[in-house]
Amino acid sequence: MRGCALPLTKFVPPLPHVAIGIKLKPFTFSIDSTHSLSSTPKHPLFLSTHHHSKSNAHFSFSVSAQQQQQQQVEADEEENFQVLTALKTDYNDILIVDTPKSRMLLLDSSYSVHSILYKEQKWTGSYWDEFASLPVIVPKGPIAILGLGGGTAAHLMLDLWPSLQLDGWEIDQILIDKARDYFGLSDLEKTTDNGGVLNVHIGDVFITSEDFHQRYAGIIVDLFSDGKVLPQLQEVSTWLELHERLMANGRFMVNCGGVGGGPSAVDGSTDQETSSDESWLLNPALQALSKAFPGQFVF
Repeated sequence: MRGCALPLTKFVPPLPHVAIGIKLKPFTFSIDSTHSLSSTPKHPLFLSTHHHSKSNAHFSFSVSAQQQQQQQVEADEEENFQVLTALKTDYNDILIVDTPKSRMLLLDSSYSVHSILYKEQKWTGSYWDEFASLPVIVPKGPIAILGLGGGTAAHLMLDLWPSLQLDGWEIDQILIDKARDYFGLSDLEKTTDNGGVLNVHIGDVFITSEDFHQRYAGIIVDLFSDGKVLPQLQEVSTWLELHERLMANGRFMVNCGGVGGGPSAVDGSTDQETSSDESWLLNPALQALSKAFPGQFVF
């Protein structure tokens, strides 16, 4: 599918080879000496694969050709903001800022926005909204979020699906502590009246652990460092190992864009003469996925 968008207010039942995979306009922020925020769009890509009982991994994705406007954060908008916390850990440079409209988690020198909570609305107008649609296209069962950040996707998912069982992984304990303090993550760790809950796990998802052993109906992969997809996601073996964690008919939903999108999502390279579609095909994470699931890659 190309140029296909699924309205978030209208869900469809799961069908073979149908993926929720919509390209939106997330954003990063540049911070200058006058303490103003200006948005700089980045372009992610969302992918979905689903696991069948006969180990056939069907893979498809769609890219929306249209840029969707950010109503809350325009490209030329500047806002006054307050820095709530700024610190360096073994894994991240953490900056949490508060604006009149939202609270944001920025990581690393790229100032990529890894989480955002708006004060007067739930929808973000960005890729976290698409993550929240995953439960409708997967079997009933727990969902894993690899790269929890401040918990934006978890907030949306438990709001929409209050009985959902979520397991969220994050490598940085200090980041999780700050998310509990400033993004209400601790509220999600309390069981809802419908039985839903977020279980937080601290650790490296690429290192075998007892915590990451069960099978999931869906796995969200949102793993970045310095604005780029983690290099492990370039490896075919990584996807095959993650695939073993899916239930029958389970699916991945993957953000493999990054600050620059396309090939730059991993290695920072760009090619001005390459078309948008061709650029995405050069994305190393996409290449690894196509090799992991040969013959099942639809563009």
